[in-house]
Amino acid sequence: MTKIEVLKGSKQEIAETVARITGEVREVIVFVEEPSEQEPILPDEDLFAEMRPHETRAGGADYSRQALYSRAEGE
Repeated sequence: MTKIEVLKGSKQEIAETVARITGEVREVIVFVEEPSEQEPILPDEDLFAEMRPHETRAGGADYSRQALYSRAEGE
């Protein structure tokens, strides 16, 4: 019987998990992310801040998520 497992984590964590697997490991597919020169994005960082100068906004419009994804009166 062949069992498929998806392992995620650091290289060290994945290697340790593979080493603990009982039975014969016949094949492994590895996805490697190339190091980036950009700083990692922090969870509280505004992802779209650099695009603000390029946005088009109409005066008085509601751009909140709820307004954008809700039907307006009469729609």
